[in-house]
Amino acid sequence: MTIEGWTQTLGAGPLLLIAAAAIAVLLFLIIKLRVHALLALILVSLGTAFATGIPANQVVPVLINGFGTTLGTVALLVGLGAMLGRIVETSGGAKVLADYLIGVFGEKRAPFALGLASLIFGFPIFFDAGLVVMLPVVFAVAHRLGGGVLRYGLPAAGAFSVMHIFLPPHPGPVSASAFFDANIGLVTIAGLIVAIPTWYVTAYLYGLYTGKKLVLPVPGILGHATADAEANPPRFRTIVGLLLLPLVLIFMNTGLNTLAASGVLPEGAKDEQWFQILRTIGETPVALLIAVLVAMFVLGAKRGKDAGALEKLLESSLGPVCSVILITGAGGMFGGVLRTSGIGKALADVLGGVGIPLILAGFLISAILRIAQGSATVALTTTAGLIAPAVAAAGLNEMQVATMVLAVAAGSVVVSHVNDSGFWLVGRFFGMDVKTTLKTWTVMETLIGVMGFAIAAVIFLLAGLAG
Repeated sequence: MTIEGWTQTLGAGPLLLIAAAAIAVLLFLIIKLRVHALLALILVSLGTAFATGIPANQVVPVLINGFGTTLGTVALLVGLGAMLGRIVETSGGAKVLADYLIGVFGEKRAPFALGLASLIFGFPIFFDAGLVVMLPVVFAVAHRLGGGVLRYGLPAAGAFSVMHIFLPPHPGPVSASAFFDANIGLVTIAGLIVAIPTWYVTAYLYGLYTGKKLVLPVPGILGHATADAEANPPRFRTIVGLLLLPLVLIFMNTGLNTLAASGVLPEGAKDEQWFQILRTIGETPVALLIAVLVAMFVLGAKRGKDAGALEKLLESSLGPVCSVILITGAGGMFGGVLRTSGIGKALADVLGGVGIPLILAGFLISAILRIAQGSATVALTTTAGLIAPAVAAAGLNEMQVATMVLAVAAGSVVVSHVNDSGFWLVGRFFGMDVKTTLKTWTVMETLIGVMGFAIAAVIFLLAGLAG
């Protein structure tokens, strides 16, 4: 949010000190004083807004804007995803999928199977939507095999994360590709080379290691199937079809956008009514709504559940996720205050002239901006815009430009912490407190960013030698 007529007069140093102090106070309130995360986030957001000099009459609008913008993205996805998850879980469908995966891959490879499925599902859909759809399966496998939720949850969540970070058609790599005028095809090829080994080491192996050290109970946020439901479960293909339905619709949306942008579709096609209707059907909230309605019929009405019982089931799915939604929105509020205060711009101005190799500069600037203000998208787009002239003037070949996209994207994911709405989303869904989320999710996201950058840098050097 920009404030008309107001200019930040504080320099980068004071702004960084305020941001660091705000994060320290927030952690102290939540971890030491046990203040509820929602209250702590609102309080610290308010204090930070005043400390950074945001005009007093604009403080509340800035807070509401950050909160509302985040909720506009998250609330519908989490709410509809929770409804779909509750129907799939209580019908016995999640157990059917869990049994199938265990039967094919074996009990020892169940975390690998969940991660592999998430990598495939994560190609067309955004991180938060994919995670919500996969949660009932993850929880069902964890219930069946034991060993805690992290052993199965981290490989799946990490899979959605690496796909969201490194692969088109996700917005991060697409927007950076536009700034650098990179070849999307080469970005996709290089992104796969980076994403797959990065996931295997930093999400799958790390998930197994962390899950063994830290055994957390499986959250009951999506409910449990009754004995009768488990004795008469829906068919495997029915559940697979239900989970694939929103993914196919979302993939249709991203596919149409990609085809239109690349010129494959005739000029003017994106203005046609059929194009707009298909795109709308493939928007994530609409796709999830359609999936919930189909699930209500296939797993509810068709299996003899009356309308009243189905309505109560859906109502019961929303209560447990209200806390997730509100705290995630408050995390977005805190990040919004930090962005409005000008911390990102001040840092970009300071770091722009640092004399370090271009690919390392892209990663570091993106990482520092991410840590300072929380939003991966803001960090990535700010960095890409800042170094785009240098990339254009550097005489890089096409593969090197593609790896520059990945380096900046890698920086934008490191150190997910309390100013990142995704931090709260994952922590609350997995039933973790702030300290545990920092020790698990934050570490994993940082490992993903660092290893992803390392592989991208190697490809960059090899492409330079070959070109």
